[in-house]
Amino acid sequence: MITAGIDCGAKTVKVVILKDDKVIGKAIIPAGIDTKKASEEAFEEALKEAGIKKEDIDKIVATGAGRADQPFTKDSVTEVSADAKGINFLYPNVHTVIDVGAEESRAIRVDGKGMVMDFAVNEKCAAGSGAFIEAMARALEVTVEEIGPLSLQYKQEIAMNAQCAVFAESELVTLVHQQTPKPDMARAIHAGISDRIVSMARRAGLEPDIAVIGGVAKNPGFIDCLNKDLNTKVIVPDDPEFVGALGAAIAAKEI
Repeated sequence: MITAGIDCGAKTVKVVILKDDKVIGKAIIPAGIDTKKASEEAFEEALKEAGIKKEDIDKIVATGAGRADQPFTKDSVTEVSADAKGINFLYPNVHTVIDVGAEESRAIRVDGKGMVMDFAVNEKCAAGSGAFIEAMARALEVTVEEIGPLSLQYKQEIAMNAQCAVFAESELVTLVHQQTPKPDMARAIHAGISDRIVSMARRAGLEPDIAVIGGVAKNPGFIDCLNKDLNTKVIVPDDPEFVGALGAAIAAKEI
């Protein structure tokens, strides 16, 4: 059986194609303004990598913020359900998954069969998402790719008390005027978002093993802070941004 999962997020569209529980194709492209077009382009890229045609796919399921606006399917699952199924497929021993995306973060407690036991979502403030790191990177005049490694070079831990992305940027400007070293400021940024994510995750209930997915999982500075705050070493999949799409492809076998 061949299935496909489409995860249409706020920033990117991800597609995963499964054949007999093996990933045979995947693709990721920017979502842009026209998410339908982006989904079509990502789907074509994944089909090309898989070496198959759309007609060869038995079932397609969508997830993500744009799941209801997909050109290929009306079948969908929530991001929470897709994350749970995807992480259970990759790591059956994981019982807590933290998903930090561009504009939203969530923590999900999962049983041994990939079923959702409880979850918590942060969707009201950019300070708990990748958008916060992007804004802070611009304020520090570094790229998003640079800010994570930069934070690992810190010499002193300083606190950023603002709980809002707008106020945090103002606080960062004050630190710049105080000639605070960039690595120390970068560390404070990651420590702040980690603290907010952990507080959210505790509402869902933290059970080991813990995995982190989503685009922000590729940021080593954030993962280092998260490991410290959780007092454990979290699991990061090789392709953390594809877990939701993988979960949707798995769900396609069950619908």
